[in-house]
Amino acid sequence: MKKITIPVLLGIFLLAVAGCEKDEPTTPGHNWTYNPTPYELKVPAFFPILDLPADNPQTVEGVKLGRMLYYDPALHADSTHACASCHVQANSFSSDAAVLPHLNLGWSSAFLWNGKVQGTLEDIMLFEAKDFFKTDLDRLRRHPEYPRLFYEAFGQDTITYELAAKALSQFQRTMVSSNSKYDRVLDQSSGVFLTDEELNGYDIFFTEKGDCFHCHGGILFTDNQFHNNALDASPEAGLSEITGQPLDAGKFKTPTLRNIALTGPYMHDGRYATLEDVIDFYSEGLQSSETVDPLMKSVHLGGKHLTAQEKSDLIAFLKTLTDTTYTANPALASPF
Repeated sequence: MKKITIPVLLGIFLLAVAGCEKDEPTTPGHNWTYNPTPYELKVPAFFPILDLPADNPQTVEGVKLGRMLYYDPALHADSTHACASCHVQANSFSSDAAVLPHLNLGWSSAFLWNGKVQGTLEDIMLFEAKDFFKTDLDRLRRHPEYPRLFYEAFGQDTITYELAAKALSQFQRTMVSSNSKYDRVLDQSSGVFLTDEELNGYDIFFTEKGDCFHCHGGILFTDNQFHNNALDASPEAGLSEITGQPLDAGKFKTPTLRNIALTGPYMHDGRYATLEDVIDFYSEGLQSSETVDPLMKSVHLGGKHLTAQEKSDLIAFLKTLTDTTYTANPALASPF
């Protein structure tokens, strides 16, 4: 019998090891790197503190991914439209479909006109991706770029609805509008002042003369609450559709008035085409109902009954809330 020497045995062992390594790779299937860069989120000092979730810190990679998803029809189940299809930057990320504009949403805790989603940006973005858009995750997983981008942003190989929601939320938190004429007037060093007409409108807005400030007060120009603003004598379900409470009938979310001149049509159903129509409604068109908000103190009179000049002055003030740097910000535009 021929003897098997030690060198021969060693060679057989190395061949066996090499064969195992070939069948069962021990290295990842990619050479991507997870080393996210912190994103410096710039929030004006005169804005409320913005709470950031500990499990979704802002990163350059996450914001980049969220921006791409926001503009990519691939997020939609049949790839027909993107978030940006209904939320157009030139219209302060709104459209003629009577959607709530996308700006300063980081300070919201309830979303959609009827409050269907409560919580954080992550909650509403999860609803958008999973339930509204019904995103095909396999399509994203097969995409030539998204698997790497998700890994670079979150360090995970598997794309999920939750990660898509986190990326979209990071991008949304960068969508801060804070550079309107009104904001520059507040900066005493700017040398910018309201005209006499705008100042008269300011007085109407922030006094009982117009009563606007009760729901649209504060620097965000929304209380982020829900109100029945006397639109109809027989109000639609509104918030009651979600809460099941009859007293919530006719309550809809208070929209921000920032960039209001750009976000028509107005009201939850888009019934008013112009700001003039809206002011006419609050002046002469209020309708009583069982659930009308107590803040609508002039409902028994049908409205505030402003003069033509007062209406004009109020609209002049509302137009000072337009922030063209927001609607032209290249960092918020399509990356494609």
